Amino acid sequence: MKPFGRQAAQILRHPGAFAIRTLKGFRANQGLLLAGAVAYYALLSIVPMLILTVIALSHFVDQAALLQTLGRYLEWLVPGQSGVIIAELANFLLHRDVLSWVLLVSMLFFSSLAFTVLENAMSVIFHHRVAIRRRHFLISAVIPYAYILSLGLGLLLVTLVAGSLQAIGQERVEFLWRSWSLGGVSGALLYLLGLAGEIFVLTSVYLVMPVGRPSLFHALLGAVAAALMWELSRHALVWYFTTLSQIGTVYGSLTTAIAVLLSLELAATLLLLGAQVISEYERLALELLDAAPEPFTTRSP
Repeated sequence: MKPFGRQAAQILRHPGAFAIRTLKGFRANQGLLLAGAVAYYALLSIVPMLILTVIALSHFVDQAALLQTLGRYLEWLVPGQSGVIIAELANFLLHRDVLSWVLLVSMLFFSSLAFTVLENAMSVIFHHRVAIRRRHFLISAVIPYAYILSLGLGLLLVTLVAGSLQAIGQERVEFLWRSWSLGGVSGALLYLLGLAGEIFVLTSVYLVMPVGRPSLFHALLGAVAAALMWELSRHALVWYFTTLSQIGTVYGSLTTAIAVLLSLELAATLLLLGAQVISEYERLALELLDAAPEPFTTRSP
């Protein structure tokens, strides 16, 4: 049996053991500490990156439609807090004339921080790759800005597609003297679009950020695992913020920043946990390759 088949069979036979191995590896790599660093720099990066993206894309699509699409899909990243971020973003855009070259360069710098820290966190998790092959520092310097550009193009595409789906939702189908609204179909398609976009972005992160030769199957495996965990977690966050949380009483004017940081911390934890799944899957394959070959036997007639 090939190593790929053997490692998959081993995981299917002992899924609990693989899960415990993954959690132990995540703990050994100080995963929560790495997630905290990624979340902190993501908090610094998210607003400057969104400002630059919206300013650039508003030359091609309507600004209101762009902000509406951003608000809808920011809700996936920071559940319950997207409205505040969009309001601050819209307020800045009303005064975009104050944007100077110094401010532009500063925003570009802060926009890249989260990607740089994420790459370093991936290097810790995929240390078995780093020991074999290191990445040139110029490539590491270019990756954050290439990612920002790619996310901007992706947002442009999603805005155009979402506008078409919303237009479909306003239509009605008439058949046999009855009429049905397509609003439910439009909502389902928008949700599937968001889920597909989430898995696509996660797959690209697992392909690009770690050092070494990427595997599409491994990246997709980690992306699906992280996306499913995040889907459950974000709904739990919404429920927590709307029913049990007393965060507003405790933190007052800092409530939004704390809530966003909490959401980003959880998202970063699951992102790195998905990377740990890929890392343990690869290390399991290496262990199987190092194992002694099985003896050749024939069945007696």
